[in-house]
Amino acid sequence: MKQINFAIIGFGRIGKRFKQKITENKNAKLMAICDVKKASLDKLSKKYFITDRYQDILKRKDVEVVYVATPNSSHAQIALAALKANKHVICEKPMALTVLDANKMILASQKSKGTLFIVKQNRFNPPVEKVKKLIDANKLGQIYLVTVNCFWNRNPDYYLHSDWKGKKNLDGGTLYTQFSHFIDIVYYLLGDFTEVFAQGKNFNHQKTIEFEDSGIVSFKLSNGALGSLNYSTAVYDSNMEGSITIIAEKGSIKIGGEYLNTLAFFKVKGQRKPRLNKGAKANDYGSYKGSMSNHDKVLNNVINTLQGKETVSTSGFEGMKTIQIIESIYDSMQMGQAVKIK
Repeated sequence: MKQINFAIIGFGRIGKRFKQKITENKNAKLMAICDVKKASLDKLSKKYFITDRYQDILKRKDVEVVYVATPNSSHAQIALAALKANKHVICEKPMALTVLDANKMILASQKSKGTLFIVKQNRFNPPVEKVKKLIDANKLGQIYLVTVNCFWNRNPDYYLHSDWKGKKNLDGGTLYTQFSHFIDIVYYLLGDFTEVFAQGKNFNHQKTIEFEDSGIVSFKLSNGALGSLNYSTAVYDSNMEGSITIIAEKGSIKIGGEYLNTLAFFKVKGQRKPRLNKGAKANDYGSYKGSMSNHDKVLNNVINTLQGKETVSTSGFEGMKTIQIIESIYDSMQMGQAVKIK
């Protein structure tokens, strides 16, 4: 079976993690790496093409797939250029910081010979996969209520050691960088958001970020369910919880743990609590932990899709829906009123 050739654009913490997954996969071959910080490339093997200009990557005929892991604000620009060059694109979350840019990416993918993949690795978490199957089989009946709690710690070093995190125009906000995965999972499991009302406040990151570190969001879903999202990066010392609770006609479920990695509560009519496959650990960056490390599964989906064995796990349209919801939440915070999502 022919190996698929990859390049990485953005060689920070997550770029390094994806490099590991590529080198471990027998069907993938890493050809090139790009980062604007030359120091981060100094220790790389000479077997890779190394550059600080992503345009150099896009000119190479031996690169089939480009993985974009740069600061949030540059995702759309690089992905658009890569799609124009007919490369397949794997774009880290958030795919963009505006719905307008997300839609540009979708349109570019429709015109390109390349395919657009959006990284939403929490969809592969074992509890999420189990609950998705139950909902799709209508085992829960009518969904009444969903509550999302995201209580994490991000200490000052997290922001002070970065030249883009915490900056509104480069980062976007707490929901874009920390908690977009949770919003995606609600959309993935339960469907469209139709209305949001939000409040936010910066409690203890005034010196490090230009936006809220905590927020409360109430929302409505197209299936009639009501929901709430409570989030914070101001939790003392370490991550506390990342959970989604679903109250429904035929059962109640709580996907819990620090990062949606356990079934903390399960009572569903006619169903036994399922045994879960052992999931991946969180992305551990030393001073803090991120979401579940399922990038190997993301990579496998890309390879299998390009080989005609699967379909895209998260499309550009699905990635755009998350941006639409977040954009509406921030609009609501700014206006102080509910915002309808069409």
